[in-house]
Amino acid sequence: MSGATCQRRLEGKVAIVTGGASGIGETTSRLFADRGALAVVIADIQVEQGERVAASIGHGRCTFMHCDVTNEDQVKSVVDSTVQKYGHLDIMFSNAAGVVNRNQGILDLDLHALDDLFAVNVRGMAVCVKHAGRVMVDGGVKGSIVCTGSAAASVGGETHIDYIMSKHAVLGLVRSACRGLGKYGIRVNCVSPSALVTPMMCNLLELDEEGVENAYSHRSSLEGRVLKASNVADAVLFLASDESAFVSGHNLAVDGGYLNR
Repeated sequence: MSGATCQRRLEGKVAIVTGGASGIGETTSRLFADRGALAVVIADIQVEQGERVAASIGHGRCTFMHCDVTNEDQVKSVVDSTVQKYGHLDIMFSNAAGVVNRNQGILDLDLHALDDLFAVNVRGMAVCVKHAGRVMVDGGVKGSIVCTGSAAASVGGETHIDYIMSKHAVLGLVRSACRGLGKYGIRVNCVSPSALVTPMMCNLLELDEEGVENAYSHRSSLEGRVLKASNVADAVLFLASDESAFVSGHNLAVDGGYLNR
């Protein structure tokens, strides 16, 4: 692939990025725009931050829409408005997710907290896949849906089990949706990073970026390297682009070999 072609990998494509106002979502939104996307729609509950990111990318290439993924009507509105404005939807990066600052174990499991987390990480993810899939089918678009999973989707743990359960559910959603949507030529995949620096992680751990990196640097088998949001964005770009045209139902780990240690 030539350098010029590489820079236009998403030429003509329209993408929605949920949770696109910060962290992995922001980095991916910028990358999509840089790689030639016709339009990137950032959907997030962080209004001021989302509007700033969209403006910095350029309103000709990026717009912001307020969206709480726990509200199906809001997700449907974002998807429908995108199609009405641009004519089609090619890529849904269902990235919005949450963590809770609770060291949840099975014996003291707070089910109300679990329900709140599942509303975002599981129900919200399913709603995004549902409505993106519907407009792709209706428009005859052989699109790509990418969900943000986690290395936690492949392991168990004594604590934070509500988060671990939610990410296992995302993997089940992806594997099932790829079967249901594959008959229409729509691909559904998952990108699963290990822990990395994002505003959400810094707030959760009450650490600065260096502190978060130090806390999780031992989880990689790649000596001297630290996982960055840009590494995850590169993986999402691959799954969103035509370079992965025959990849569906796949869980792409971006963990530096953490799960193989």
